[in-house]
Amino acid sequence: MNTLKNNWFTESCEMWPGGTFSLQVKEVLHTEKSEYQDIQVLDTTSFGRVLILDGIIQCTQKDEFSYQEMISFLPLCCHKNPEKVLIVGGGDGGVAREVAKHPKVKEIVQVEIDAKVIEVSKKYLPFMAVGFDSEKLKLHVGDGFEFMKNHSKEFDVIITDSSDPVGPAVNLFQENYFALMKSALRDNGIVCSQAGTIWNDIELVTSTLRFCRNQFPAAAYGYASVPTYPSGQIGFVIGSLDKDVRFDAPVHVFTRDDEKKMNLRYYNSDIHKAAFVLPTFVKYQLA
Repeated sequence: MNTLKNNWFTESCEMWPGGTFSLQVKEVLHTEKSEYQDIQVLDTTSFGRVLILDGIIQCTQKDEFSYQEMISFLPLCCHKNPEKVLIVGGGDGGVAREVAKHPKVKEIVQVEIDAKVIEVSKKYLPFMAVGFDSEKLKLHVGDGFEFMKNHSKEFDVIITDSSDPVGPAVNLFQENYFALMKSALRDNGIVCSQAGTIWNDIELVTSTLRFCRNQFPAAAYGYASVPTYPSGQIGFVIGSLDKDVRFDAPVHVFTRDDEKKMNLRYYNSDIHKAAFVLPTFVKYQLA
């Protein structure tokens, strides 16, 4: 149950029973129900503008960059030449914004199923939707599953920017989805998907990584800090067709000048390496 009462939005979810997260709201900027989900945009006192889908916070202006940068640059910087990238989901434009920054990327294809999320993001979340303005980007409104079925061996990197595995997004956490991504990759291709957190659902992390390992000769789980997500973290499963890849040793290392030029506020080569250093109980759970 998620409520907006007395200028406070409170988020709760079956994935983190017994816990809630609240934001003080200055203004409700937008509310509508699309063909696929409920969409809200709020302006808050401490976190800026917030995108909420089906009652769950997707991103806030204050900290969205940590998620967007990490889900993008972890796979991009592990691939020697990530020229062509597919983004599945990411209707707010944030991942496209980050992927376009990588100097090796020449072409980005994005498939988002909900046109309303794109429309709303362009109007109310321009700091992320600027990603749609890149000359590298080709945007398709449609189903990512169907798109990949018709585009085999085409991409160097596939990034899945999905909501949590509740409702329609459940399918993006199954093994058949990883098999489909594998079929759409070129040789030595890499995939990266949002994969939940160790604190809220270690079993989800374990099963998602297992599905990835069943399809890819190299796979790992990494994470980033995002204060407005329930555990203060979000995790990513990353898989590669190159069995010799070292996920904790990026092949593209940026200088401080590079970071400034690309306006990177969270990602750097050291935090890339640290993302794969796991707490003891997680290290052995996922072994």
